[in-house]
Amino acid sequence: MTDHVRPEEHADPVAAVLSARRTGAALSLTTSGSTGPTPRRVLRTTESWWGCFPAYSDLTGVRRGARVWVPGTLRSTMNLFAAVHAAWAGAELVAGAQSATHACLTPAQLERRGSDLPAGARIVVAGAGLPDGVAAAARQRGLRIDHYYGAAELSFVAASDAGDGRLRPFPGVEVEVRDEPVTGTIWVRSDWVCDGYDGPPGSLRRAEDGWASVGDLGRLDGSVLTVLGRPDAVVTAGATVLVSDVEAVLHPVARGTVVVHGVPHPSLGEVVAVTLTDGRDRAGLEHVARARLPVSHRPRVWRVVPELPLTEAGKVDRAALGR
Repeated sequence: MTDHVRPEEHADPVAAVLSARRTGAALSLTTSGSTGPTPRRVLRTTESWWGCFPAYSDLTGVRRGARVWVPGTLRSTMNLFAAVHAAWAGAELVAGAQSATHACLTPAQLERRGSDLPAGARIVVAGAGLPDGVAAAARQRGLRIDHYYGAAELSFVAASDAGDGRLRPFPGVEVEVRDEPVTGTIWVRSDWVCDGYDGPPGSLRRAEDGWASVGDLGRLDGSVLTVLGRPDAVVTAGATVLVSDVEAVLHPVARGTVVVHGVPHPSLGEVVAVTLTDGRDRAGLEHVARARLPVSHRPRVWRVVPELPLTEAGKVDRAALGR
């Protein structure tokens, strides 16, 4: 198998993937975090997607007759997977939210556009974390939410299959958290992991025994996985502050979305900043930060915005926030 199909180069990316399945070609897919003129690409077999389809149907309820809304570009692996799965399942892709029975959204898209969906719609949210306040607001509007965590390189890792919002290993996936004692690196082993990169390497690490990681941090309590995200850092006055350490303290007590990032400072290099979507969170979060974070980790800049800037893939654009 030497041919590589780049779906976004075709007029119909979904049809290009379906054709690759028939011919046995591999897929070369851009990662959602790619920026610049040469995006990073991963190689994977179509079987690494098709093998997930039955479990994804069970998670999302997308079957024949469903009307699926997938906003955003099909250059995003998450969106393209959902669209191809809909074709496999006999579901219909719809252009607008109002006629949808199902939707595939990032947490930021859910907060911004979830109100466009009719009551009773079922949403699968893809991302490391789903803020409790955002999920609660969606449920109050009569939406059903399912949640999964994965990566372009790893495919599915964990999903909230018990209806309690807690992530547990996706069917067919083994999960370990290493380098503990408290927080470690998430490693997975499954048939759904990609075959490597098409071009420059990225964050994927692979062991000889089949375990793989992209460097995301998390905790594993029994079978429940808590994902803290990539170890992005803010270097301020010589101290290295992991974004995940600050977000882990602030997220559980926020109504809206909380994004921790760095902003330039003329003498300190950077300072820790927090951008919120719900102004009611600010006072409480400032109190929590003073009480539970060391001085080096306490945000110095607080912002409230009506909506967060998003990348083309629908994720929060941290680079834009840091400008």
